[in-house]
Amino acid sequence: MEENKAEQSFNRENSAGVPVQPSTFTVPSPGLRPKLQRPGLPRRRAAVVAVLFVAVTLLSGFGGAWLEMNHNQNSLSVGNLSDQKKIVTSQSQLISQIAKTVGPSVVSVNVNISGTSSGSSDGFGLFGFSQPESEQAAGTGIILSSSGVIMTNRHVVPAGTTSVSVTLSDGTELKNVSVIGRTNDNDSLDVAFLKINDAQGHKLTPATVGNSSTVQVGDNVVAIGNALGQFQNTVTSGIISGYGRSVQASDSSGTSSSAESLDDLFQTDAAINEGNSGGPLVNMNGEVIGMNTAIAGNAQNIGFAIPINDLRGLISQVLQSGKFARPYLGVRYIPLTADVATEYNLKVQNGAFIAPSSDPNSPSVVSGSPAASAGLQTNDVITAVNGTNIDQTHSLTSLLDQHQPGDKITLTVLRGGKTLHVGVTLGTLPTS
Repeated sequence: MEENKAEQSFNRENSAGVPVQPSTFTVPSPGLRPKLQRPGLPRRRAAVVAVLFVAVTLLSGFGGAWLEMNHNQNSLSVGNLSDQKKIVTSQSQLISQIAKTVGPSVVSVNVNISGTSSGSSDGFGLFGFSQPESEQAAGTGIILSSSGVIMTNRHVVPAGTTSVSVTLSDGTELKNVSVIGRTNDNDSLDVAFLKINDAQGHKLTPATVGNSSTVQVGDNVVAIGNALGQFQNTVTSGIISGYGRSVQASDSSGTSSSAESLDDLFQTDAAINEGNSGGPLVNMNGEVIGMNTAIAGNAQNIGFAIPINDLRGLISQVLQSGKFARPYLGVRYIPLTADVATEYNLKVQNGAFIAPSSDPNSPSVVSGSPAASAGLQTNDVITAVNGTNIDQTHSLTSLLDQHQPGDKITLTVLRGGKTLHVGVTLGTLPTS
């Protein structure tokens, strides 16, 4: 696999499904890195695709701000209260208008997934063999074109999906829907694309895609989605709480064997619920700046979204060609931190370090890959892509994902104390 981080294990995710009750979540032990949990589909019919759950411990210091706000409120005059009411009313009207504008571009995604029922502990069914069983799930999608291209999360339409239908904002269900493609289960980018093959005469309204690179902490945002798989176009609002977040995703069992890495995420306090997976996170201009992907299982109003710029390359490719393929460089790397830089005696603390590999079957630079053709070597540190520095908010993978197979890019590489500029033509990620 391309760009899988060295020394991390990315395992195949379980299908997403109905949320597990809060009492079943495991609170991370002090001092351990918390993990994001993915609820799995039950073996009988499931009604809801759950958004991913993450067990994260975040520090917040709102006490002082609350005391100051309380003090200020006590000193307000009637005139000031009137002014504040006008501001609140104006903001409410703005959110309402955003919901009306973006709502027609949001669909509920309903899927049937093949499973296996087992009538005994040895995995056999009633007649001595495994029997296929249909599992039902639901999530959210974003209409990207009037021709019916839709974007959602991979875990909404996982491998094994047998049929997909979408429900438009007016309640119309369209059943002739196909999966164009999805990232594989080991991929840190959780995305899939669908196609409505027969809109039955209905006009499809594409969402307006914004620019996530301009988003700042504190910016107001609105999340729209199929909450709990039952409540279409549920609207919540909040702010961007942080960006550049990396979390570990797992299924509802919370086991390390199911853990996957999600990188470069927005953090938001806009309430995101089970079933919102794949829905839009929009700014106050009604532009999609992220795709809702995960929520914290042991906290309130801590959600995560994939920045839309990390998806731009794939969106352009699918809209132009109708096909899905990931850009491919062909290196395995470790994201640099101060600790990693010290461990490997490196002079820089940001970048993608092509670390030596002890596994001959998993070389740091994949033979025959674009990276190999460009002359990249073990112990190189890639510090920038087309002039954009790799740092805590921009991973190598997220910067590559902004491009398409065949694009020519320039990598800034630190090698033995010298800075090189290496030209690379991106390939197509192999299927295996």
